[in-house]
Amino acid sequence: MTIKQPKKCKEACIMKDLSSICYLSVSLNEDGRLSFGEGITEVTPAIRTLDDSRIVLEDREADGPGELYYMYREMCREADREGIRSRGLRYDITVIRPGKVGREYVKTVGHYHPAKPGTDYTFPEVYEVINGKAHYLFQRPGEEAGAEEVIMIEALPGDKVLIPPNYGHITINPGDDFLVMSNWVASDFSSVYEPLEKLGGGAYFEVEVDGRAQFEANPKYSNLPPLRKVPVVELRRFDLVKEVPMYQIFLRDPDKLDFLINPEKYSELVHIYS
Repeated sequence: MTIKQPKKCKEACIMKDLSSICYLSVSLNEDGRLSFGEGITEVTPAIRTLDDSRIVLEDREADGPGELYYMYREMCREADREGIRSRGLRYDITVIRPGKVGREYVKTVGHYHPAKPGTDYTFPEVYEVINGKAHYLFQRPGEEAGAEEVIMIEALPGDKVLIPPNYGHITINPGDDFLVMSNWVASDFSSVYEPLEKLGGGAYFEVEVDGRAQFEANPKYSNLPPLRKVPVVELRRFDLVKEVPMYQIFLRDPDKLDFLINPEKYSELVHIYS
């Protein structure tokens, strides 16, 4: 595999080849950036900084890494680009740094998705862990400052996690290694950040207490159910199984990803974690 080196980066900075899990010719460097192999157009990541994220942190004044995570949007083999776009899909890779901001583990700012026009279903999203460990926290909004349901799933390399319609979500890196994850999502909508920003983050914060990770309730939520931890659920009808790289699902049968575009046809997905 031929890897494009970042500027001013010697060969030794390449830390890990990710292609065995993500299928694409991609490597993770020591600084958390990606390098790209043959057939993949280099993507400049969008960077989420600590200052960008303070509004959703447990402690908005806490110190932490200056750059929290990197979002590589529209990643693909160049030969697949037009086919992916014609299906209304997008494949991204996100790299989340290990560490904490104060006592809270590094996380994404989180967001909701809008409803598909003409339906009562928001667009779902599906993730695959490529490296590290992920805690996916997702929640169904309640009335005013509340949540009707809050779920956490721990996922390891190769695991796929579906964010069902009508849920918002946050990804947390509770480990000591970079968390690298990919996602498939519909390409023609914008994420909705305001509800989580208004409440200062998700329903729960994952923090370190006496050397151990635990979840603590966000006091800005007036109505909060207990956090429910559930295992990874494999969905074989969509090839969302550990042994199939998620990028390869599109190559084998792009219709398997139709649920991302037409969630109203798959109403049962709302209840997969019930």
